Order: sequence, then structure tokens, then C-alpha cells
Amino acid sequence: MNIVITGASRGIGKAIAAKFIAAGWNAAICSLNADRINEAKEKLSALNLQAFILAEAFNAGNKSDVLAFAQKIKDNFDKVDVLINNAGIFVPGSIYEEKEDVLENTMAVNVYGAYHLTKALLPEMIRRQSGHIFNICSTASLRAYPNGGSYSISKFALLGFSKNLREEMKPFGIKVTAVCPGPTLTDSWSGFEGPENRMMRPEDIADVIWASYHLSPQTVTEDIILRPILGDI
Repeated sequence: MNIVITGASRGIGKAIAAKFIAAGWNAAICSLNADRINEAKEKLSALNLQAFILAEAFNAGNKSDVLAFAQKIKDNFDKVDVLINNAGIFVPGSIYEEKEDVLENTMAVNVYGAYHLTKALLPEMIRRQSGHIFNICSTASLRAYPNGGSYSISKFALLGFSKNLREEMKPFGIKVTAVCPGPTLTDSWSGFEGPENRMMRPEDIADVIWASYHLSPQTVTEDIILRPILGDI
């Protein structure tokens, strides 16, 4: 079984990779930073010495990089069972105060990267009429909030992409799930001064994705919403 995870050097992506690799899956993982993704590969490999792990550094906001990564996946894997579109950037700020190109750059990484990678890998899934695509959205995909700016715009768009793709893939037996986590203890929240138990663990998101994948073939979790028990911050 093979899984592809973008943005897997830390946080939610790395937790998902650890969950699947420990269970015997092969994985293609990527990140913008070469040192981080190679370090992640080394740690993940220790979870299962039999697993094959393809680790690449590339810019998810660059179409050529995304397509090159997709080709390496095709060269190394005969199929993709699960695709996790997790790569993303978060730049807080109000729309009217944002710097130039924040929207363009955020959309390129958070939406266009997922779009181009999914489109490149879909033909093989369609031929097999099997596969599961998880798009890591956010509770910011569901409700606007102050200082959300371009990040929230991009996450609304990613949720829309997920819903449209799900309808298109129904005839092919391919599942599409939008995962909308609230505040999760990752590097995006570095500097947060509240208690750790005020946020979710990345492993919680990984556990839910694992469970969702293992439902019967005729069942799909369309949207998964997770929040800390005390709500968003």
C-alpha cells in the first residue's frame, strides 16, 4: 500500500506519515526544506525498516516542481492508494493590511499545489477505480475570523475544491475527504503562550484519517471537523 503526503516534515503531515508507515505502508513525502524532509525520512524509516520512503524537497507553490514530484511518484510506485494534500502556509493578517503577493503565494501553495498534484495522480486512480484523497483544510474553511486574511480565503477555496472533486470522482469509486482541524500543536502556532492542552495533537488528526480510510468501500467521510474541546482559539 502506498501513500503520498505533502508537507510531511513536521506537524500534521509527519504524524500522518508515521501512522501509515508504522503500519507497513510505503510513502512519498515532501517538504519545502531539504534538511527537514531528510531528517523526517530518517526518523520515519526507523518505524518500519521494510517501508520504502521517497523523500523530496520542492516548492508546492511552483507548478513545475509539483509536476516533477508527481513524475517521481509514478516512477517509484505502481499505484497511489491514499493522497494527503497537506502542504500549506499561514501568514496571519487582515486583507486590507497584507503585503503584496500574500494572496497569490498563499493560494499557490494551499490550493494550486493540491490541484496540480491531484490532477497528475488521478488518471491511475481512475483506471483502478480506487483511491482516497484527503485535503487538509481548516476550521478557517468554515468560518471567517479576524486576521484570517488570505489564509482563510485559500482554505475556503480548498474546501470548495474538495467538494467539487468528490462529486466528480463518485462514478470512479474514488473517495474525497475534506479534513478541517482547528488549532493543532504545530509550528504554525509557535509563540502561542497558552497551555499545550488547549490545542489538539497532530496524532489526533492522523488517527481520524486512518479510521476514515478503513471504512467499508461504500462509505465515505465527506467532511471531518475537529476542534479542541474548548473550541477554537
